[in-house]
Amino acid sequence: MQNPGSTTPDRPGRFPARERFADGAQYIAGRLREGTSGQWHAVVDPATGEEVLSYELAGADDVDAAVAAARTAFPAWAGATPGERSDALHRFAAVLAERAEDFARAESLQCGKPLKLTREFDVPGTIDNTAFFAGAARHLQGQSAGEYSGDHTSYVRREPIGVVGSIAPWNYPLQMAAWKILPAIAAGNTIVLKPAELTPLTSLLFARAATEAGIPDGVINIVSGTGREAGERLVGHPDVAMTSFTGSTAVGRRVAEIATATVKRLHLELGGKAPFVVFDDADLDAAVQGAVAGSLINTGQDCTAATRAYVQRPLYEAFVEKTAALMETVRLGDPFAAGTDLGPLISHVQRDRVAAFVDRARGYARVVTGGEAPRGDLENGAYYLPTLVADAAQDSEIVRAEIFGPVLVVLPFDSDEEGIALANDTPYGLAASAWSRDVYRANRATREIKAGCVWVNDHIPIISEMPHGGYKASGFGKDMSAYSFEEYTQIKHVMFDNTAVVRKDWHRTVFGDR
Repeated sequence: MQNPGSTTPDRPGRFPARERFADGAQYIAGRLREGTSGQWHAVVDPATGEEVLSYELAGADDVDAAVAAARTAFPAWAGATPGERSDALHRFAAVLAERAEDFARAESLQCGKPLKLTREFDVPGTIDNTAFFAGAARHLQGQSAGEYSGDHTSYVRREPIGVVGSIAPWNYPLQMAAWKILPAIAAGNTIVLKPAELTPLTSLLFARAATEAGIPDGVINIVSGTGREAGERLVGHPDVAMTSFTGSTAVGRRVAEIATATVKRLHLELGGKAPFVVFDDADLDAAVQGAVAGSLINTGQDCTAATRAYVQRPLYEAFVEKTAALMETVRLGDPFAAGTDLGPLISHVQRDRVAAFVDRARGYARVVTGGEAPRGDLENGAYYLPTLVADAAQDSEIVRAEIFGPVLVVLPFDSDEEGIALANDTPYGLAASAWSRDVYRANRATREIKAGCVWVNDHIPIISEMPHGGYKASGFGKDMSAYSFEEYTQIKHVMFDNTAVVRKDWHRTVFGDR
């Protein structure tokens, strides 16, 4: 079947997607290939609205082939020594470092991220994550031996689960691919990853780089398709032993339904609505800087982005004024142009969804700045101005719902108890931050705010050595760090008799007397 897509040439300086994926957008058993669904999908540059690649989506046969490749590769990869897997991952990190600019440009093209974000955050973070798991692969241990019953020696083994089927979102395609793939393969599993069909480019590059680094064919496979066809087939596949999903809470519920029907191990990292709690002794200028950066990173398309700023009443008016003024200095523009601070949203559909939230909020709240799409040169892209909303009620839609765009809502509070209660008044619990100069006040906030990560006097930074995952409707399980191995390993208790006695004392409970 011929590619029915546009023949618009690649723009100078952009990643040459058509050239690099001329053989297709599925990566199975170490090579690129076309999908077999009979349906085509366009990858669109959200900054211009132009198509950059059209590819045939994965169908059920492609998922089956990818799972079969992973299953074939599993015994040898699981049987490799920790040192061998570690060496392969170190080589992988080196290849990624050599290809860093390629990855940055591909990520900017498909997502609309400014190059400074992909060059300084997405790509270096992914390289560091790879290097971390190269080291962690050598330290995958159970508990040391002990004679807990007196007559036996017990120890714990960690063993790989098998074939992992993972689904990654479109907001951080490269980093999410790494977060899914790296702990899985470091622990000895093999994997089939389904990236979002909007943003498959860097996941495919990541898998190809792994092959170049000497990771065996079939250890990492990519199926680029829709959630309804490829995703559901992957999650429900009888040869997939574990599923890891990052995305919305609504889709996470569907993933859980399918996975639990086949009794799979399940890891979910879902939505967020992160509170940003500013106490009245906080450094106001630092909090304003943190709020603008924390709410606008990746154009607000971040599950941990600051979305609800609760500011103690003595600082409230000044915080609103200063935050609005700083937001107005943020420069929207071409992601590939020097000086661009903020790119477009992932699509016009997402831009219109964000705009609808803000437009509805005008009926019950005050839009302090932003609240519209820019005019002029950026009209063709999915851009939306940084937006600050004030005077909304705690139970209003814009405070409760995950908007996933460059929108920050600010609300006042009086007592510390009220501020913490408002922060926790959400179904979500992925991330939060507390701003105070008082160590006791800040420490109380870290104890009482129910979220998987609580920053103090900052918001957003992550590191490979520390876990990422949520409470409540934000899911369960951890990405990154050694804690992620809890998701990707089986725990086996091994018990040796030390007595060499034929008839054990406990046998009398089945036959005979003492």
